[in-house]
Amino acid sequence: MADPTSPERQAATIAAQAAGAMDAQTGGVVPGVHRATTFARDADYAPLNPDNIYLRSHNENVRQAERVLSALEGAAETLLFPSGMAAVAAVFRTVPNGATVLVQRQIYWGTTQWIGHFCARRGIELVEVEASDKAKLKAACVDHRPTLVWVETPSNPWLRITDIAAAAEAAHGVGALLVVDSTAATPVLSQPLRFGADIVMHSATKGINGHSDVLAGALATRKPDAEVWQAIVLDRNTGGAVLDPQAAWLLLRGMRTLPLRMAQTCRTTQALAEFLVDHPRVEAVLYPGLPDHPGHALAARQMPNGFGGLMSFVVRGGAQAALQVAGRLELFHRATSLGGVESLVEHRHTIEPHTGIPEGLLRVSVGIEDAGDLRDDLAQALGQ
Repeated sequence: MADPTSPERQAATIAAQAAGAMDAQTGGVVPGVHRATTFARDADYAPLNPDNIYLRSHNENVRQAERVLSALEGAAETLLFPSGMAAVAAVFRTVPNGATVLVQRQIYWGTTQWIGHFCARRGIELVEVEASDKAKLKAACVDHRPTLVWVETPSNPWLRITDIAAAAEAAHGVGALLVVDSTAATPVLSQPLRFGADIVMHSATKGINGHSDVLAGALATRKPDAEVWQAIVLDRNTGGAVLDPQAAWLLLRGMRTLPLRMAQTCRTTQALAEFLVDHPRVEAVLYPGLPDHPGHALAARQMPNGFGGLMSFVVRGGAQAALQVAGRLELFHRATSLGGVESLVEHRHTIEPHTGIPEGLLRVSVGIEDAGDLRDDLAQALGQ
C-alpha cells in the first residue's frame, strides 16, 4: 500500500486518509478508541507490545493524530497536549531560571498573561517586542540575547504578520530558539518549520479540530533529537500532560476535513472582509487578505493557500456601537474561541480591556456557513 504520508501527497489526501489510520483488528476504515491505561506482559515479563507500557506515554489514538499533524506540518515529530496552554507551558519550562525570553507584543492575551506570571516566578526576564517589525525584532535579539523567541502569526486579534524566516535568522543569530504559534493559520495554510522555526505550536482546540468539542494543544519540530525537544518529551511523559484517547480520536476525526474547512472559511472571510472595508459604519478591517493590509504580501508568501478565517473590524462609535452590532447578529454566536464550523463574534475590549484593544473592535471567527447568509447578517447588524 502506498504511504499516505509521503511528501508528494497533498494535504487533502493526508487528512482524508488520516495518514493511513485504520482499525487493524477489525479492518474498519475508522480507527477504534483504545482506552486501556496499562498493557500486559508475557510470562517472562516482556511487554506483549513493546510500544505500549502505560497510557500516560503510550496511546495509539494520540500517536495516530500526531502522525497526521506531522505529515501536514512537514515535521519529524509532533506531541499532543491536553490544551494549547499546556503546550505553551511545556516549551517555557525548558527556559532556565534567570534567562531572557523575547515575546511578541499584543498576541493572544492568555498566552501573554501566563508567560508573564511564569517568568515572574522563575526570575526570567520577559521582553515584549513588535515582532512584525523585522528591524525591531532583530535589534531586540541583539540587545537582549534571549534563550527563546516566541511569535504568533497571524496574531490574535490584530492579524499582524511576522516574517518567520527573518525571525528565525534573528533568533538563531544570538543562539535563541524560535517558536511560532500558528494556531490561526493551521498547518494547511502555513508551515513555519519550512521557514526556519524550531518548534511550531497550535491550540488544536481551534481550526485543527474545528468542531468546538475538543480541548488540545500541539507542538511540532523537524529536530526531534534536539536537547530542548527531548526535555519537552520527558516533561510531557513524566508530568502527565497527555491527551485523553477519546479526545485524540475526535481530533483525528476533525482533521479529516481540515483542508476542506479551511478552503471554505478562507473564501468566505475574504468576501466578508471586502464587504466590510467599504461599509460606512466600519472604521477599519484587519485581515491579511486585503491588499492594503501591511502584511499582505508577506502573508501571501507564507500562507499561499489562503489567509485564514480570523478577522477583526472596528465599528465606528466605540464600545457601545460595537456591542449593539454584536447583539444584533443572528448567525454569529457571541462566544470566545475560533476555528470552528460555526461563526463566532467577540467584543475584544470586554475580554481584555487594558491591552490597547480599540473599544469598537469586534473579532470574528468565520465558519463554513454560506457566505451570502453571513454577509447579510453583518449588513443587518451594522445597518446604515
